[in-house]
Amino acid sequence: MGEVLHIEDALNEKGVYVSTTSGVSMYPMLRNRRDTIIVKPPTAPLKKYDVPLYRRGDDYVLHRIIGKDDRGYIICGDNCINKEYGITENQIIGVLVGFYRDGNEVNMVVKNPKDVDIRFAFCFPDVYEVGMSHLGLQILYYFLNRREDTYCERCFTPWVDMEQKMRENNIPLFCLESGDELKKFDFVGFTLQYEMSYTNVLNMLDLANIPIWSKDRTEDDPIIIAGGPCAYNPEPLADIIDVFYIGEGEVSYDKFFDVYKEHKKNGGTKEEFLEKILEIPGMYVPKFYDVSYNEDGTVKEIKPNNPKAPKTIKKVIVDDMNAVFYPEKQMVPLIETVHDRVTLEVFRGCIRGCRFCQAGYVYRPVRERGKDKVLSLADSLVRTSGHEEIGLTSLSTGDYTEFVPLADELLDRYSKDKISISLPSLRIDAFSLDLMDRVQAVRKSGLTFAPEAGTQRLRDVINKGITEEEILNGCGLAFAGGWTRVKLYFMVGLPTETEEDLQGIVDLANKICEKFFEIPKEDRKNKQISVVVSSACFVPKPFTPFQWEPQSTVQEFFDKQKYVKTHMTRKQVRYNYHEPELSSLEGVLARGDRKTSKLLYRAWELGCKFDGWNDIFDYSKWMQAFEDTGLSKEFYANRRRSYDEVLPWDHISIGVSKKFFINEMEKAKQEIVTKNCRTECANCGAKCFGGGVCFE
Repeated sequence: MGEVLHIEDALNEKGVYVSTTSGVSMYPMLRNRRDTIIVKPPTAPLKKYDVPLYRRGDDYVLHRIIGKDDRGYIICGDNCINKEYGITENQIIGVLVGFYRDGNEVNMVVKNPKDVDIRFAFCFPDVYEVGMSHLGLQILYYFLNRREDTYCERCFTPWVDMEQKMRENNIPLFCLESGDELKKFDFVGFTLQYEMSYTNVLNMLDLANIPIWSKDRTEDDPIIIAGGPCAYNPEPLADIIDVFYIGEGEVSYDKFFDVYKEHKKNGGTKEEFLEKILEIPGMYVPKFYDVSYNEDGTVKEIKPNNPKAPKTIKKVIVDDMNAVFYPEKQMVPLIETVHDRVTLEVFRGCIRGCRFCQAGYVYRPVRERGKDKVLSLADSLVRTSGHEEIGLTSLSTGDYTEFVPLADELLDRYSKDKISISLPSLRIDAFSLDLMDRVQAVRKSGLTFAPEAGTQRLRDVINKGITEEEILNGCGLAFAGGWTRVKLYFMVGLPTETEEDLQGIVDLANKICEKFFEIPKEDRKNKQISVVVSSACFVPKPFTPFQWEPQSTVQEFFDKQKYVKTHMTRKQVRYNYHEPELSSLEGVLARGDRKTSKLLYRAWELGCKFDGWNDIFDYSKWMQAFEDTGLSKEFYANRRRSYDEVLPWDHISIGVSKKFFINEMEKAKQEIVTKNCRTECANCGAKCFGGGVCFE
């Protein structure tokens, strides 16, 4: 048990005993000298599966109750075979109420907090196994920690059972590296990857005993900063977050921290610091902007109330992907995560211009990392992690100009060691059977394609730029090569969608099955085709041509899904679909204004959290929040906006002009396709950044 002196004194005097564990008897729940336990005196009768701390002669032991008989409790370590019988209440001095693991993942950064000037808590508002799959976390973690004066640590949202224990025992939210509570940090930073994580942001602040509303925080509270793709419409969180970072993190954080370090040295208020950073590109401080509204509830004006605040905040981007920092090692998670692999970013941006896709516009222009640089990083990352898979990530990996030679080189280097290559974001029109044959030789998987719409008309509306012939030819080649599993991703509720388009989803799935059966029976070797069709509900997002379009209502989504499900009758096809209620709330928060912060707060008060998890999400609580706040879901999600309406995000610039988006919306109505950026410049405005594909 480690240090045993004064255990009972600590429990009697302080009501809590905190110590590092020693031994392997409770592995894997507790790890030898790596975990810190929190023990308190029992306050209720102990039950099966509780973990008591009890005396065994001169020692103190922490084991689990597995039963009870006439002699007393039956206790056994999780990693032990032999049971102990007859453990009495008098022997038990405490019970485990929680523990934390001081990180200690492979490649974790360890610093002494006393030796740094700036402490930054990187908070991912979801569970560890989701957050540790996020490439942005890995990049910023090492980017910030390369500074000797800065210590960046990680924090994730505890699952509901852990949160309950923390609240019951007044344990504030803490970071993994040091175990220090968030309130001790200079900055608490949130990455906003998806709108339905917003209630987790509020919950994490509350768990950390940090006031949720920025106006309620004092000089003793950390500065709350947020970034990520959802920060491009910061308004739903504008009354909660102190400062938003608009753009890519490698650009302005050094300047940001230099200003803070100087400010901290010389003294001054938090407000004075926030004023100083207004001169740093990409920084949006909501308190320095006032929002006024028209009588109909729409935004009238977003106006700076501080002379130093710029009227428009322009995103910042990395202009040279070969020169910019990229970690040569990545943390290896303690448990299995969503994406358990080396992640190699080959480029940022997208040349395609799908009209529904926010990422394709906010990350413009395309900037590539050279093949030799990617290969060098791969060697380092594989060597320092031990991962058995390398993922090439981008928004459309097949559009990487050196895609085939890069993939070939990676396969030549690593296939002999059974290290596989994963190629997410492949387009079927960039499909290479020879390459995929080599990829699948290491680890066989199914094929995944995203036609998004069932008919050519609707694919032209959304500018998907792929034909039915390309889809069927690609599948045919794959089937001939031995593939039998295909996943197809669609959206329902797209602008101009008709019943014919819904039928098109069914027809395309059937045609893919028929393509398989064109192979002679003897060549199929008794294999069966499996086609999984998934449909998401369309959500109009800011900074897309569809940002003015109404979202389908929940009932309309249900009706569309029912149509597809009813007509999808082939036994080889399975149909999955997203819950419309969740998507409708995403539609509200995606295009929400500053007033929706009170909706978020009320939903959180009612118990909303982990809204992206189906088993936790409670639509009725959100409906209650709308009623309590007097806000209309239909106003935010289901109405068409006019081109001259002031949008809540109009003071944010991604470089792509509103004029371009309007032109693209009009072309969508006319079913006109816009060529990709490498074929022909569409004059979107991204040239203003002076690099990338715009100047190739």
